[in-house]
Amino acid sequence: MANALDRVGLSALMRLSAGRPEVVIGLIDGPVAFSHADLSGSAIRELPGKARGACGKADSLACLHGTFMAGVLVAKRDSPAPAICPSCTLLAYPIFADAMDNKEMPSAAPEDLAGAILACIDAGAKILNLSLALVQSAGKGERALQEALDHTARRRVIVVAAAGNQGSVGGTIITRHPWVVPVAACDAQGRPTRESNLGHSMGLRGLRAPGEGITSLGADGKPITLGGTSVAAPFVTGAVALLWSEFPAATAAEIKAAVTRAIVGRRTTVTPPLLDAWAAYQLMNSQATRRSAP
Repeated sequence: MANALDRVGLSALMRLSAGRPEVVIGLIDGPVAFSHADLSGSAIRELPGKARGACGKADSLACLHGTFMAGVLVAKRDSPAPAICPSCTLLAYPIFADAMDNKEMPSAAPEDLAGAILACIDAGAKILNLSLALVQSAGKGERALQEALDHTARRRVIVVAAAGNQGSVGGTIITRHPWVVPVAACDAQGRPTRESNLGHSMGLRGLRAPGEGITSLGADGKPITLGGTSVAAPFVTGAVALLWSEFPAATAAEIKAAVTRAIVGRRTTVTPPLLDAWAAYQLMNSQATRRSAP
């Protein structure tokens, strides 16, 4: 796991900070195994959603997915999970049911996702992690989602979203939104995985992050290893959370700009650059130093 964290500059940042409780992450995902030993002591708050927040079936894909993502973000630092920001607060909003049988990437209806986004914002989330895909819906549902994403921009809540695992070039209403940071998955060499979606909006505003052979918490207490853009997204979410913890006075726009523009050069391809959390920290630190100079 250290290699994945090193690859995107997170190891150095994690040595500086474990996060702050006032940095609140909204995890819109499956139910979480709150009783997992490596989540004990974590500041996790359950928000009532369409599905139950705690796992009803530990072997369900929804529970596995939600617990895995929670582990990437807020597990204990000595656990098998990346455990990027264990001292941050996690809002667990369950949007996938235990009974879901999608074998690829968990999906949500646009209108359900819109409601989840608004609920997390009302509960105080500063960052949203969307490791999910959208199911087809009528125009009304997509309009509701567009309005919810517009609301995140107005409220300056940073949205990090998985790019999708269809191996296609294009985008969705989520990844095309100008305020969203879309995340593609990369392999151990930092190259985009074959399954990861790419696209103009991702190349322009997104990042790529580790999404192959990542180990985190399993709902039954045993670690599991997964891949895909769902797995890659919380690496970016965690980086944002640590940066906001280190620079609590920074605005969402400043944090977002540092994370996405830490890599110099003009973006002209459908492939986003690799996350470099340490470069983003150095950029913000230099800006803070200049502002405090007499």
